[in-house]
Amino acid sequence: MLDVPFRSAKQLASDIKKKKIGCLELLDLYLARVEKYDPALNAIVVRDVDGARRRARAADRALAKGQAWGPLHGVPMTIKESYDVAGLPTTWGVPALRDNVATRNAVVVDRVLAAGVVLFGKTNVPLYLADWQSFNAIYGTTNNPWDLARAPGGSSGGAAAALAAGLTALEAGSDIGSSIRNPAHFCGVFGHKPTWGIVPRHGQALPGQVAPVDIDVVGPLARSADDLSLALSVMAGPDAIDAAGWQLRLRPPRQKRLREFKVALMRDAPESAVDREVQDRLQALADFLGRQRAKVDDRARPAIDTGEAFRVYVRLLRAATSARQSDAEFEKNLGIARGLAADDDSYYARAQRAEVLHHRDWLAANEARHRMRLAWAEFFTRYDLLLCPVAGTAAFPHDQQGERYARTLVINGARAPVTDHLFWAGYSGASFLPSTAAPWGFTPAGLPVGVQIVGPQYGDLTCLGFAKLLEREFQAFVPPPGFE
Repeated sequence: MLDVPFRSAKQLASDIKKKKIGCLELLDLYLARVEKYDPALNAIVVRDVDGARRRARAADRALAKGQAWGPLHGVPMTIKESYDVAGLPTTWGVPALRDNVATRNAVVVDRVLAAGVVLFGKTNVPLYLADWQSFNAIYGTTNNPWDLARAPGGSSGGAAAALAAGLTALEAGSDIGSSIRNPAHFCGVFGHKPTWGIVPRHGQALPGQVAPVDIDVVGPLARSADDLSLALSVMAGPDAIDAAGWQLRLRPPRQKRLREFKVALMRDAPESAVDREVQDRLQALADFLGRQRAKVDDRARPAIDTGEAFRVYVRLLRAATSARQSDAEFEKNLGIARGLAADDDSYYARAQRAEVLHHRDWLAANEARHRMRLAWAEFFTRYDLLLCPVAGTAAFPHDQQGERYARTLVINGARAPVTDHLFWAGYSGASFLPSTAAPWGFTPAGLPVGVQIVGPQYGDLTCLGFAKLLEREFQAFVPPPGFE
């Protein structure tokens, strides 16, 4: 069994319940590790030590009276900086929001607290949550515990780094462009992007925003697939208004063993080159599943043009985030979009056009998205899951120069735009589908590689069930060297 700091939240909750460790004792263990290791990582950027210790003491007193608050009673947890926690700052890394302090909790925060967690801090993000790195002018740069010279991913990069380094027991992130999946992949932990709409996003938003955002979801990160399931059960379900009309009942997986699964395998795509080191790990997964007598088809795909899927995703993505523009910024971007060459199909051009999209054009993109959604639904009548990369590379070196759309990565010896990786975020995400990122080995240089497990809409528990079997039968979480 892993040492205490690296155990799953579920195991820690069991240890607390059995009184093998106290709530305050466990919190202080994590706080000591934060003091020792976080200066090198800069993952936990907001801390509420006094408040957490008060709650941990109360949790110990309750347990002594035979009172359990919930399935995560006394388990220390941190949460992504973009979630509102009453009394703590919510900035999204935006300097103009440096002094923004939340007055009430996000829905998810209330739910994890009701489940018994001891919330002691918030983890770092990139500016506006819009990068696969995690740095900003308020809190600085977060490093990857597997290699401090590399990014931990984003936008839930601080969350994944803190989990991997054993600085916290559980985390919650958000995902519109792989912001849960990518950091899990880069840091060697587990992350789940839920079906769109099943976890209330209220309180994980820029100040003043209360409407749901297209594609965007909130969900858990953890060191085990079991923890993802437990956390999702706590987080998911209608908010107070919607609960008057509907209940969430996710269907449990019918498969109990790997050999009962029929999966499709996708190693790369024309829109996003995948490094051979990542493809090799996916092939190793396919070989392992074959030995387990699972049915693996490396040619099966939904009836969707991948180029169209990427174009539609970028259009919907950039439209979804366009509300953060000021009037002056909108007018400037409108001029830029009008000046683009008609045949300019670069990511920059697509994004600029989407920032100032006419509603009629958004409706056309939405229609295309829903046709793809139907194609995915038909595909999942024949296959249980689709396995594909989370990103085209393992964690890459810090690169904070210029705009994101201008940065490049070396993939199989050639330079490729970093934004190409967004293909793997949007291929399924734009159609509201759930997916789980699970660790699946390492590159020759020792960097973690994850697999993306995509399921049908509302098939979250099938994704998680498959991840649990992989964790049990092949690879569980491995602590990074130097943090054991």
